[in-house]
Amino acid sequence: MIKLSKMTDYAVIILAEMATRQEISKDQMLSASGLAESTKLPEPTVSKILKLLARKDIVTSTRGMNGGYQLNQSPDHINMAHVIVATDGPIALTACVDEGSDCCDRANDCAMKGQWNPVNQAMQAALENVSLKQMMGNV
Repeated sequence: MIKLSKMTDYAVIILAEMATRQEISKDQMLSASGLAESTKLPEPTVSKILKLLARKDIVTSTRGMNGGYQLNQSPDHINMAHVIVATDGPIALTACVDEGSDCCDRANDCAMKGQWNPVNQAMQAALENVSLKQMMGNV
């Protein structure tokens, strides 16, 4: 079974909440504590996810009294591939790809080494074609 981490799942929940709130007030800065309260997720988890999303420029972080977080783009321009990479790292069904260094002990003799590349690329492309807006059901 292919399964995303809870961090990715929570990131989508947080981003959807941010998008919903920013539809109401475009310039509103959202705090980690406020997002934790509204999503019912633990505040340390929300803070960690927001920092990961900020590192990948999905959200902007502003420090200070009136600081907080905002989406960098509209929900229809944030794709699931970008969110997954921000929270879980590169998208690949298997570590054994042409450029990979995490292959198993049989990599040098394996006829399948690099053969997963088209599958990994298809998965990447599919996730790039799903937006946060679609995930929110606002299509």
